Amino acid sequence: MKLGFVGLGRMGLNMTLRLLRSKHEVAAFDRSAEKVAEAAKAGATPARTLAELVQALSAPRVVWLMIPAGKPVDDTLDELVPLLSKGDLVVDGGNSNWKESQRRGERLAAAGMFFTDCGVSGGIWGLDLGYCMMVGGEAASILRLKPALDSLAPKDGWLHVGRVGAGHYSKMIHNGIEYGMMQSYAEGFEILNASDFRYDLSKLAHLWNQGSVVRSWLLELAERAFAKDPGLAKIRGYVEDSGEGRWTIQEAIDRSVPAEVLTLALMSRFRSRQDDSFRDRVVAALRAEFGGHAVKER
Repeated sequence: MKLGFVGLGRMGLNMTLRLLRSKHEVAAFDRSAEKVAEAAKAGATPARTLAELVQALSAPRVVWLMIPAGKPVDDTLDELVPLLSKGDLVVDGGNSNWKESQRRGERLAAAGMFFTDCGVSGGIWGLDLGYCMMVGGEAASILRLKPALDSLAPKDGWLHVGRVGAGHYSKMIHNGIEYGMMQSYAEGFEILNASDFRYDLSKLAHLWNQGSVVRSWLLELAERAFAKDPGLAKIRGYVEDSGEGRWTIQEAIDRSVPAEVLTLALMSRFRSRQDDSFRDRVVAALRAEFGGHAVKER
């Protein structure tokens, strides 16, 4: 099939390359001319502007967005929608909030167009291993996308999960679960690292992936990380979050669902960004006041 791809970042470019490998025709646009040139070198039709991208496609068009969530998506749609025609389909494959996806779906429907929200997981490994995709939208839209979805995903690697919004909702929860899994591995390995036993954490992670109940791809990645830097001495313990974890916890609050582990995993990320926090100084001061415990001077 032929489709336009907007956003050639870490995932967008690799998804474009994977589509090209499967003989799809892709028109590619990014604010970086270097990224567009890289896609063109692999066989994509280069577009210097969104207008050029739309002109390179035949109606009814399919335009797939892989850009940061929030305002960048709305700004892109503000420019893109007037260039499109009734019957065209826009896919948002970024990590957008599901409520915003529903709003955007209504906007495009009012203009006689279609919208699909697609939660995409696979990271930098997706080029070779494929992407897991959770797709929300009308059945007819999903059917139009099927050739591309089949090429982007491994076997059984994509699913039509419901109406518009369902794709990004399930990806939100997926990432919330990911926070909890990563935190549990992190805490376990920290205890191992602090013990009196001199564990080879890379070998232990490899062992646990051989039939253990805690085996996973994340554990495979931990093995790789420990093999490259056993004590992780080159990495600062500063952990960002891209939003989905926050949205997951807010959804749990809104629906009165207890999500203790996922909440604490998110809080731990906030904690990682603090250096000599005021609250820790308060605790140290209180211990000194009530128990005469020593404090470390700044």
